[in-house]
Amino acid sequence: MNQAPPPAIAYLDCFSGVAGDMLLAALLDAGLPLAHLRAQLSLLPLAGYDLDYGSTRQGAIRAGRLRVPVSSAQLPRSWRAIRALLAESRLEAGVKERARQIFSLLASAEAKVHGLEPEEVHFHEVGAVDSLVDIVGVAIGLDYFAVERLVCSPLPLGRGWVQTSHGPLPLPAPATLELLRDLPVYGLDLAMELVTPTGAAIVKALAADFGPPPPMTLQHLGYGAGSSQRPDGKPNLLRLLIGRPQAPAEAQSVEVIETQLDDWSGESFPYLCERLFALGALDVSLTPLLMKKGRPGYLLRVLAEPAAAHGLKNCLLSETTAIGLRFRREQRLTLPRQSGVVATPWGEIAVKKVETPSGSVLYPEYESCRVAARNHDVPLVRIQAHVAATAVGEFRPEPAANADPAAKSAAHRSVQDQEQDRG
Repeated sequence: MNQAPPPAIAYLDCFSGVAGDMLLAALLDAGLPLAHLRAQLSLLPLAGYDLDYGSTRQGAIRAGRLRVPVSSAQLPRSWRAIRALLAESRLEAGVKERARQIFSLLASAEAKVHGLEPEEVHFHEVGAVDSLVDIVGVAIGLDYFAVERLVCSPLPLGRGWVQTSHGPLPLPAPATLELLRDLPVYGLDLAMELVTPTGAAIVKALAADFGPPPPMTLQHLGYGAGSSQRPDGKPNLLRLLIGRPQAPAEAQSVEVIETQLDDWSGESFPYLCERLFALGALDVSLTPLLMKKGRPGYLLRVLAEPAAAHGLKNCLLSETTAIGLRFRREQRLTLPRQSGVVATPWGEIAVKKVETPSGSVLYPEYESCRVAARNHDVPLVRIQAHVAATAVGEFRPEPAANADPAAKSAAHRSVQDQEQDRG
């Protein structure tokens, strides 16, 4: 029995845009066997085409190049006909669904541009055999590499005109722009179609995020060449990175929110911390300052994942006397860590096992040690020293169900319960 490949993550580096043939060529260049692609495409009830795959050079870079020669006339296909074609095929369910999502978005975009209902749309360029092969082939390639998450760079947009079955259209093509709503784009002063409707639909349907490459162990790399040369002489290529996800335990891009206060009582700080941590703050600190005119004050600083920043800002403006905030994005480096417990003469104590460059280290959790010291009437420092001297091999990780970073560890909860039981 063939073992399923481990889940992978893929990144589209669209420095010259994206098109269906470029992405399929990049998948082939990254290691998708041409024989596998042919065999899978044969499960689609589609005839009158061939696959012409080879390598080419653009500038100093060798890349895959794919053409789909057509040997018989092809009529425009409706969205209904393409759905039926996919349903009748013997392709894997996941491949069918990815292709269906892409064509569904194309149908909706074309319908909006031309003032039709999606069911009324008849594809010409994107309903042709080569586009069907590109879209279904991309779904086959992503399935072959077991890609579960696709991330894409922002997309460049050229200018000029493109000839279509509807006549000349301005670039970016109207359907392309419709598909690119809510996606990050930027313009280039280049008279060329950089993002095709098929490429835009693939990205819109499948990309989970946009930005720089995500953390991964890189395993496959492929370049796919476009069908045209760039007028500025730069390579018209799409770069594809595929690897094993290496997601950090914590956000490595954080928002730093700060405000200076000279008319606020620090006794409110513990309550403010509770509110901020409940809203997703990663860290909160308060630093004494000597402010203008010699007044004492505080610098209040909050670290947060960008997604949680809005609620934290509202909390700061509601719970303090701040009338303004400063905020910025920063990168941080954190060591891998895992929550768990160790057995001690005073019961299980919650710890973190931190992977430092020189090896694993156990750090006792203060609250867990504090409750144990109180319950057993022993010095807190004795418990902390005992845990610090415990062998790393005694560490027992939390069950997976308690690994949510927003939740406290099971051991931490248990010691809090003990404290509550004591009144």
